Formats: sequence, structure tokens, C-alpha cells
Amino acid sequence: MCGIVGYIGKQDASPIIIDGLRKLEYRGYDSAGICTLNGGEPQIRRAEGKLINLENILKQQPAEGSRGIGHTRWATHGRPSEINAHPHKASGIVVVHNGIIENYLKLKERLQGLGHNFSSETDTEIIAHLVEEHYRQCGDFEAAVRQALGEVEGAYAVAILCEQEPDKLIAAKLGSPLVIGQGVGEYFVASDIPAMLSHTREMIFLEDGEMVVFTPQWMRITDLAGNSLVKQSKTITWSPMMAEKGVYRHFMLKEIFEQPRALADTIAGRLKSDEGDIHLEDLDFTDEQLQQLDKIFIIACGTSWHAGLVGKFYIEKLARIPVEIDIASEFRYRDPIVGENSLTVLISQSGETADTLAGLREAKGKGGKTLCVCNVVDSSIARESDGVIYTHAGPEIGVASTKAFTTQLVALYLLALKLGRARGQLSADDCRACVEDLVALPRKLEESLELNDQIEAIARDFMNARDFLYLGRGNQYPIALEGALKLKEISYIHAEGYPAGEMKHGPIALIDENLPVVVVVPRNATFDKVVSNMEEVRARGGQVIAVVSGEEPELAGKTDALIQVPETNDDLMPILTSVPMQLLAYHIAVLKGTDVDQPRNLAKSVTVE
Repeated sequence: MCGIVGYIGKQDASPIIIDGLRKLEYRGYDSAGICTLNGGEPQIRRAEGKLINLENILKQQPAEGSRGIGHTRWATHGRPSEINAHPHKASGIVVVHNGIIENYLKLKERLQGLGHNFSSETDTEIIAHLVEEHYRQCGDFEAAVRQALGEVEGAYAVAILCEQEPDKLIAAKLGSPLVIGQGVGEYFVASDIPAMLSHTREMIFLEDGEMVVFTPQWMRITDLAGNSLVKQSKTITWSPMMAEKGVYRHFMLKEIFEQPRALADTIAGRLKSDEGDIHLEDLDFTDEQLQQLDKIFIIACGTSWHAGLVGKFYIEKLARIPVEIDIASEFRYRDPIVGENSLTVLISQSGETADTLAGLREAKGKGGKTLCVCNVVDSSIARESDGVIYTHAGPEIGVASTKAFTTQLVALYLLALKLGRARGQLSADDCRACVEDLVALPRKLEESLELNDQIEAIARDFMNARDFLYLGRGNQYPIALEGALKLKEISYIHAEGYPAGEMKHGPIALIDENLPVVVVVPRNATFDKVVSNMEEVRARGGQVIAVVSGEEPELAGKTDALIQVPETNDDLMPILTSVPMQLLAYHIAVLKGTDVDQPRNLAKSVTVE
């Protein structure tokens, strides 16, 4: 949520910042703004709504200058409006901010007592006035920022300009992501990599409690006490085109079709077929440490939580370790029993999810080991975890996660295989057989994507339904949950996912001729049981959309629509059945005319609790 872009150098800052903000639109926002400096008074332009509104203002009222900061806001304090949009200004201090200032009311009351007047409802404006108050007292921009941030409680990523010291741009972070881009005679700062990728691939990831001072000639990174820090840059291998839509109508559709490549990249280099084993380069645990584990916790949010539910099946079956799974926002509030032989697995596409990061710190604070499954190198969760399994999905721009989800499933399967081998629960031959199925998976995913036209036709038949019910059993129950989530996220149709065996315990009351029921029913041990649930739906007039594996002649005449994905082993089947869930939601949303890539009220990376 929210996006920051800053620039200092020789070029006109405004187009660079607007382009960067456009690359961050996927994060979700309701207003946007920009400030530039060119040796005079700060030029601030702001607009409610989409970025195009700000661009139209800039056409009429250009904001020129070679230093600048920009922001896309997702409302926390104060309604979406032009006056609440960032940047915020106090005298010559201008601030953009991601996060939440928890003690802003206390600070505001004190500042008002000192004569400060506020024009917005936001907590962010407090920072501008606080820096301005300290600057008035000490006359030093850097010192004023340090002193102000020392008084702030909560989470922040900030970029700050000062009219009196126009050759400096200052940025700092605590609990919200911030990345530095290094150019030649210019510097960039942003909330995420895509905002700067067309200008530089040399990035530095700031840690909590760090601050950077930029001039066009140099930058200096310090802690908030002013102590200098040395940090190494990392070269980002994504190409700028990987973050562009290309021939696809929406990022979401592009990312759905990128899944075969993303799965292949996540698998690549990790299969030791000759040894019947798995190589996870950043796992950082010895086999002896893995053998000592007596419990695994999986914590995540949203789609990543659904991946964790499937991961529980993988780990318990292949490694025979008991697994508890929690929604991250609940984990630390239930005082979990974490010990030195516990492993907590954190799953987060961005690696910045606030609740998941808090769960990580809870587990570490109790002495447990931690491991994250993440798509973003050097993100906060990746840096703080004891080990990492990176998915290699590439940038995912669409708010509704697709390729990040399926690559998370692959990563969890690799982890389960590794645990099974290390603990002697899985023979080398068994592991080789699993690896063979895994290698064939990208090709089978391509076959699943060939269902696109068929699923679009099904979407036309059911697009006007007001409610959907999704049913699955075993490791397909999480896919039912994920299918329902995808539909509600982007089409705004109410949908619920349920274990198929639970249908008789309540949801059956909802079934009539107006309720489409999506049933995920691949051929496995519970096939006959789920078919019986389908019969119960049909007997009450419900409409059945069935997702099956291979040919199922016995289902002839028992469904209103039949979607057939390729066959694979039962553990990997959730990856293939995910594709129809994604495509059905996508096509219904397109037909209903909603904003597929940026659905209302949602943000890609939830970086506040």
C-alpha cells in the first residue's frame, strides 16, 4: 500500500517520479502527489483518484526541478481527498510517508501548543511539522530529521525535502520498505524495485532505523544516531520489460500466462536427480538441524495463507512433522508455544507484509528457527529470517496474486521433499519420482492455460450470478478458498470456499438454481466423496462447474460446465487446478468491467497492521 518515489540529479525530476509512481500503481492508492525543488519555493501538485488526474494537473501547472518526491496514497488517517494527499508541507519542509504514526495525536497536540497549524486529517503532516520545529531550533536539516524521527512511534518510510537546503534529499525507514537506486550523478529512492528499474539496476535495501542523505554528487547512509554505515548494492536481474504488460490486456492475465516460466525458474538448479535429493541454496540449515525439528508453524496472510494450507499437506505427508498453520495477524496474539526445535515458515510475496513480519519476530523472540518463502530478494522478512527459499516469479504487478501463489506451492513442495530426505522419511527413489513429476509440471501448466477460451465462455454463462460457492476436499480445499478469494477480489461477487464434506453443515441451505457451485474434483482418494457432494448440489437445483483431472465419463450429464486439467501426482494437482480458478475470476471480472489489476480498496503489499 502507498508508494514513494524520490529523485535527485541533473534531469527533470517530474517525469521520472510520475513514471515511477505508475510502476507502483499495483500497490493500491486513492490519491497522488508530487513536489519538486529548483532552488526556489517547493512546487507541490496533488490530486484525488488515479494518477492520470495528477498528470492532467501537471500539464496545466508544470512542476520543474531536478530534485523531487512523489507519492501514491492509500487512506489510513483521513478520507481520500486532495487535501489529505501527499506531499505535506510545513514552512519549507516537505514530506511523503508510508506507514502509520501511532503517537500522532500526542505529537499533534504538543505541536499545536507551539503554534503549528494543520491543514489535513493525516498523521503524515505531523512529521513535516515536527521536522520543521526541530529545524527552526537547530538550523540543520539532517539533525532535524533525526531528532524528529526519534520522537515518532509506529512504522514509516519517508522522503523529505527542505527548501532552505535544496541540494539534499533525505529518506529513512522503520517497518516500511524503502530501496535506493544508484545512477551516475543521480540517485533514486522508492518503495519497490520496479519504480527505478528503467533507470538503474544497482539497488541498496535500507534496514529499519537507517537513514540516507542524498546530494547529486554523493550519498551517505547512517543510523538515526548519525553513525555512518557501509552497505553493498545488489544488481537486480529483472529486465524492465518484465514489469510491463506487453501484448496482454492486463497484468493479471500476463502473470497467469507467465506461470510455466515462473515454475521452471523456481525449480531450476534445485533438483539433484542423480542423488535423489533437493538443493535449496539459501536454506541455511544442516540436515542435523532439520532432523531435530519437532514442530513446524506456517504463518501467512491472504493468498499466501492458502499456499500454507497446501504446504501443511506436503510437509506432514512427506516429512512426517506436525504442522500448525496460522493467519499471521492472529499468530502473535495467541502466545504460540514455540521452542528451539520449532521452525516457523513465513510466506509472503513481497517480504514486507506487516503482520507476517510481526509473526517472524514473535517466533524469533521465543527462540525458534525461522524460514521464509518469498519472491523479493533482500526484503525485510528475507533479511530477518534464518533461511530463505526464494520463489523466482519475477515482479508481480496485479494485486490479485497468481504466479506468486503457484511458485509458493512449488517452493513448499521442494521444502517438504528436502525435509523428507533429511529426516529419512523419503527414499532417494521416492524423491526422484517426485522430481520427475515436478520437472513435467511447467509443460502441464501450459496445457492448462490452453483452457483459456473455454473458461471465458463459461464466465459469460455465470457472470451475472450474485454469489458463488467453491468446494474442495483434502489439498483441494485450499484451492477452493483461493478460487473464492480471487473472484471476490476482482469481480466484487460474494464467494465462499468450503471443505466439500462440510457442505451439509450449513452451506447447503444456500443452494438453489441461482447459485453456481465450483467443485474441484481431481481423481484421488476422495473423488467418490466429492462426486456425492456434487449430486447433492444438483438435487437442489444448483449449477455445477466441475474442475477435473483427465477424462471423467461418469460425470457426463452431472455438471453444467466441465473443466479438464492434465493429470499429475496428487500432491502437485493443486498447482494445476489453480489455473481455472484464476482464469474464471479474471474473465468474469473483465466481463463485469471492474479494474482487474487494481481492485477497489485493495493493496498489493499490506505494510501496516
